[in-house]
Amino acid sequence: MMKRLNLIHVAVALALTGCMVGPDYQRPDTKLPGSFSDASESKDVSEATLNADRWWETFQDPVLNDIMQKAFAGNLDIAKAVARIEEADAAMREAGAALFPQVDLTGNGLRQKVTETGAFPIFSGVPVIRETYNLQLGTSFELDFWGRLRRARESARAQALGTYFAKDTVSLSLSGLVASNYLLLRSLEAQIAISRDSLHSRGESLALTKRRLDGGVASILDVHQAEVANSNLVAQIADLVRQREIVQHQLAVLTGDLELKVPEGDIHQLPLPPVPPSGLPSALLAARPDIRQAEQDLISQNAQIGVAKAAMFPTISLTANYGGESADLNRILESPSRIWSLGLGLNLPIFNAGRLSARVDQATAKQKQVLATYQSSVQTAFKEVKDALVTVRQSREREDALNTSQDSAKKALQISENRYKSGYSAYLDVLDSQRVYNDAALAFIQSRQARLTATVDLFKALGGGWKTAEAYNNASNEVKP
Repeated sequence: MMKRLNLIHVAVALALTGCMVGPDYQRPDTKLPGSFSDASESKDVSEATLNADRWWETFQDPVLNDIMQKAFAGNLDIAKAVARIEEADAAMREAGAALFPQVDLTGNGLRQKVTETGAFPIFSGVPVIRETYNLQLGTSFELDFWGRLRRARESARAQALGTYFAKDTVSLSLSGLVASNYLLLRSLEAQIAISRDSLHSRGESLALTKRRLDGGVASILDVHQAEVANSNLVAQIADLVRQREIVQHQLAVLTGDLELKVPEGDIHQLPLPPVPPSGLPSALLAARPDIRQAEQDLISQNAQIGVAKAAMFPTISLTANYGGESADLNRILESPSRIWSLGLGLNLPIFNAGRLSARVDQATAKQKQVLATYQSSVQTAFKEVKDALVTVRQSREREDALNTSQDSAKKALQISENRYKSGYSAYLDVLDSQRVYNDAALAFIQSRQARLTATVDLFKALGGGWKTAEAYNNASNEVKP
């Protein structure tokens, strides 16, 4: 028995150390430029390596941090991604288990009566009712000489790793959505505040115009024009309040807290996040979770070529059984009742009309498709980073210009109001100045939101943050498969 067990151990060792057919994975060359040329060259850049896992903390907003925490705990997309990880982990364990023998315990008992009138007579004293009992351990094991099972395990492992990166992708997308909606919420609150201030100012102007009408200085036309301006602003505030409520509802869904109430805040209090330095290496895109997921898909499909090729080689399997069989259940474990068998099976494909080679061609074609998808994902990621860098830079310049415009519009409004009170200009000039200032103030708030949102998009495009060239070179091994 020990010799038979040793034979099984030797067979397992040979199977696990045999060759593996099919190509070994090598990361393809994506042929990207060495760095992002659109990174900022200004003096207000950050040389720090940002924490990609908690990049939103750069806004230094406790309310945003709390909403993020709720989102990661209660979002249903995160829950689905975790369930996919559990499923893939189980599939990987199943594929790995195929490399080891499966041992089963089987037993049966049979009681039967044989015919007494058959072709062969039953001798006297021979019982016609017979009992047979069988109990044995059995194993069946495929010797993985060609690496079919190991390639299958390699493929399953890559799929399992891909689900982890898929969850990271979902988390990154979720954090970006939460941050963008939060910034929109703060922008709408600021626009509501500005519109209410404008409404208060226009209310004072309307009251002044009515007093001037009573005094015979202004016309009824001025009063009606002031009332129209007031009503339009009331309608504008109502629409902004509606938009804020809708955005808050969206945040409630993202966090899984349908009763979420976000306290009011000030978008001006949010600090501007750091600007990435120049010379960011394009190779850091390999750390993006969606790119890493695409690469694991490529690794998995590459291993499937080996699985298909191994099917063209002989399949060698080992079977063994050991146990006891007796007509007396009490004696089934005694030495005379012992039974055993040891077998070696060989299955060599001879003719299949090209079916197996066609499967190899299919696996190879699928690998080419996944390779193209991976390379396309890298190119798209590179474009997203470049787009985000340009948007960050241009939104900063746009905000500076709109800030100047807002200051000038405010001064023009003050001048037009003073001239109207002194009788040097018509009320239409005041209305026009009020409209211009309101539009300029709203545009500045929207530009601040766009600048902050552009930074969020940059964080997402970079996988959550960035490293300087030196820091990336020190940590480059972290993104290798």
